[in-house]
Amino acid sequence: MKLFVLNSGSSSLKYTLYDIRDGICEIVSGMAERIGEKEGAVTLFHEGKEVVLTHIADHHTALQLVLGQLRGHGYLKSFSDLAGCAHRVVHGGAKFTAPTLIDREVLETIKSLIPLAPLHNPANLEGIKTLIKLSPGTPQIALFDTAFHQSMPEVAYRYALPEAMSLELDIRRYGFHGLSHHYLRDEAAKLLGKETTQSNLITLHLGNGASVTAIKAGKSVDTSMGFTPLEGLVMGTRPGDVDAGILLYLLEEKSLDAAVLDRLLNHESGLKGLCHTNDMREILARKAQGDAKAALAFEIFCYRIRKYIGAYMAILGSVDAVVFAGGIGEHSAEVRERVCAEMSHLGLVLDEVKNRAFTKGAQMVHSPQSKVKIAVVQTDEALQMARESVRLLKEFKKIV
Repeated sequence: MKLFVLNSGSSSLKYTLYDIRDGICEIVSGMAERIGEKEGAVTLFHEGKEVVLTHIADHHTALQLVLGQLRGHGYLKSFSDLAGCAHRVVHGGAKFTAPTLIDREVLETIKSLIPLAPLHNPANLEGIKTLIKLSPGTPQIALFDTAFHQSMPEVAYRYALPEAMSLELDIRRYGFHGLSHHYLRDEAAKLLGKETTQSNLITLHLGNGASVTAIKAGKSVDTSMGFTPLEGLVMGTRPGDVDAGILLYLLEEKSLDAAVLDRLLNHESGLKGLCHTNDMREILARKAQGDAKAALAFEIFCYRIRKYIGAYMAILGSVDAVVFAGGIGEHSAEVRERVCAEMSHLGLVLDEVKNRAFTKGAQMVHSPQSKVKIAVVQTDEALQMARESVRLLKEFKKIV
């Protein structure tokens, strides 16, 4: 029995195929890129890396090409042979709090949430509709990036805006990266030797998109991203927390329209706005060469993380562990070192040797003197999707 996990974007899709007969075992993964462009690429990661360059007109074509590769190597004969297809959906609004079997009503609800996630939900829907056409009898499952944060109390998710407006337009803090934070919670609890319900954690998903979550007794009680993924930490091309008055000022002084503001906030700010690149590896290299702008961008990035860790320590009261993950969180020992360097008064003391030695998996990297444990965990959103999908399929007896 096999499960197909899909993360569908506007011009790309990533997938992982799992064997779920006895536990959950990854078989193979791959991706299709530059969908709709003149020349796309379909990549299969197996014994060797196989790349096919061709025109990919749409998501239907992309998935047909993916199936061709999988069939060619004997991994899958047809999408109809699957026990289920799992789809990542970025925005589930306030309605979806758990993985959900997709029916017409679910599709309509995801569609209705497009105004809250115009860059993501349409692409997620496209992947779902395509696989329904290719395999109409296969259970389709939606897993929402916002679901893990639906446990936030009202005091954390409400904005101090007029109540009628908030209710009419569903304006509240939703939070994102929920699949990653959920995975980090489970893996950190294993490292701690605790049940998830006994774990108080601060989880850091640090990549081009970045967020931090306060987890109390296994539940998300606050998170840095809000109504959209713009709020919170400094990110690759997003500014994170910014005074809303700045936007009013720009509207008046520069006569900017909504489209220009959208591009400014989503694509031209953050690390890129500070030093002209959103690649932390390049920033670190330039900083080492004495580049002042790169050094400042690095410091601001780490400062905002420390600020949130301190705030969430105050909210949680006691913290078992701070968990680093994501492309930067997992691969930059220097970022982890800088974030923790000035937090010994709050009980965070990093072990420099362990920190520098981390390569993959999940590992504690704190010093014996540290009152709060520090972990680095290689996050795996696809595996988290698979775990939740298998539980759902068993619950509804779609698989034995």
